[in-house]
Amino acid sequence: MIVCSCQHITDRDIHAAVDWMRAADPMTIVTPGKVYRALGKSADCGGCMSLFLSTLRSNPHTQVPMQLRGLRRAATQEERS
Repeated sequence: MIVCSCQHITDRDIHAAVDWMRAADPMTIVTPGKVYRALGKSADCGGCMSLFLSTLRSNPHTQVPMQLRGLRRAATQEERS
């Protein structure tokens, strides 16, 4: 399915980029910007962003790695001490 007609990005492209990033670095935080860069493209008009994000979120490899969850909360609690 075409997700972005301006940049010719498909849902398969997005999933392949996410899977490649996760395989290359299991601790990476997957963001839309990183997916665009991995595909050698950049956002254009932004009309596809909601579909792009829903496609990105549907990939099970976009979750934050378990070891990195809660780090912001822990740092905030340390600052208050």
